[in-house]
Amino acid sequence: MDLFPPLPRESWAPTKETLHRFLQIVGKVRLAAGVRRNHWWNVPFHLTGDGITTRPSGPLGDGTVFTVDFDFTTHRLRTLTLDGRQVSFPLTGLSVGDFYREFTGALQYLGIDVVPEHPYPFDLPDAARPFAEDDEHATYDQAAVSRYWTILTQVMLVLEKYAAGYSGKTSPIHHFWHTFDLAVTRFSDRHVAQGRSVDPVTREAYSREVISSGFWFGDERSYPEPAFYSYTAPEPDGLQRQPLEPAAARWTESNGSHLALLPYDDVRTAPDASAEILRFYDTAYAAGARLAGWNTDRLCPGGVTDPQVSAPPRPGGRPGGRPDTRGSGG
Repeated sequence: MDLFPPLPRESWAPTKETLHRFLQIVGKVRLAAGVRRNHWWNVPFHLTGDGITTRPSGPLGDGTVFTVDFDFTTHRLRTLTLDGRQVSFPLTGLSVGDFYREFTGALQYLGIDVVPEHPYPFDLPDAARPFAEDDEHATYDQAAVSRYWTILTQVMLVLEKYAAGYSGKTSPIHHFWHTFDLAVTRFSDRHVAQGRSVDPVTREAYSREVISSGFWFGDERSYPEPAFYSYTAPEPDGLQRQPLEPAAARWTESNGSHLALLPYDDVRTAPDASAEILRFYDTAYAAGARLAGWNTDRLCPGGVTDPQVSAPPRPGGRPGGRPDTRGSGG
């Protein structure tokens, strides 16, 4: 199995554009029905064993709790309630308008009284067109979506290792439906002073100093191809002059600030691509944290914070690597 398969943006652009809008429709329902959390952690999707999920949402006024799952192995959307009722339908062959009607119909059938508050695309070229009227985007290439899903899972595993190395406040690893990227964010304890002109969504997202790391699939406006990224906000002076690894990594300007970028195609065929990606995240974090004066004692290699533990516990073993033989006759 090719763990980091090729996926140039142009090879699946029509499918990506369609799928992105599918995700936004479901994500807006999650936004309407979920419990708000700091930094909007309630909004994105999380990965599952076969796709992505809203996680249980609700309870609604009548006590209903429901979950919406994209299954990228069978290419279906499932909506299910806590009491076991469910509706599913195939993702193939639907326009965005068809998907919107199928999905809202499934919610209605299950008695889920939730619809997107603003049923339009967010920050996309057709933001003025209602989802229900979009018959333009109607491509769903199962093979391309399978590659997208494979990449998501592999990047998630790298981000899990990266997240384990920091004991401070850290976000879940989540898939943002508005920007179509996968990310994890580390936080410092320091508040960020923001002017009154900053919109409420941005204010909540960046109310603390952050270093965010992730992966996106490319778009026409920012960076055209898939890439791993990292940024520090607020950006400290001189960030773009700090060293990055591996050699293919570089700083690029974006909307007046700087992103650390590692192009996907420059690393995916490396003998140990995961190790190279992790090295990129670690060096980009070190650059931002050093200049911003973050606390170095928040780093915890291997996920270990107890100074008496010399090594992470192995599955089925005790801390320090000693096997647990209790009850095994050993």
